[in-house]
Amino acid sequence: MAYVDGFLLQVPTKNIAAYKKMSAKAGEIWMKHGALDYKECAGDDYNAEGMATTFPKAMKLKPGHTIVFSWATYPSKAERNRILKNVMADPAMKMPKTMPFDPASMLYAGFEVIVDMAPNAAPKRAKKSAAKKKAVAKKKARR
Repeated sequence: MAYVDGFLLQVPTKNIAAYKKMSAKAGEIWMKHGALDYKECAGDDYNAEGMATTFPKAMKLKPGHTIVFSWATYPSKAERNRILKNVMADPAMKMPKTMPFDPASMLYAGFEVIVDMAPNAAPKRAKKSAAKKKAVAKKKARR
């Protein structure tokens, strides 16, 4: 079953461009090591009429900050564990001296996907990718 790492954090709105640059580099590293998808999303509509709470209330959003909701998708939890190990060991995964957000404000958790309505759902892509790799290996073995 597919697996997702989810993140919620506050970024000073004035630092969104720097955060975007930093997270784009991180996303490239995650994808290089096998993540199926990587998203970073900046909140722009916090209106939730009728809800008991909202993202800004739950996160105690500071004035002048934007909520960023991020996730990385993997074929399975085992693959996520392997990929994270490789990501953290990658020399390109250096933390900047000054971060564009306060890491203490970040929430993180891993989630098993229980419903996936995407037309190219992660498990299907993973199976196709594995089948393709197997076919390529078989072809090379015949040479």
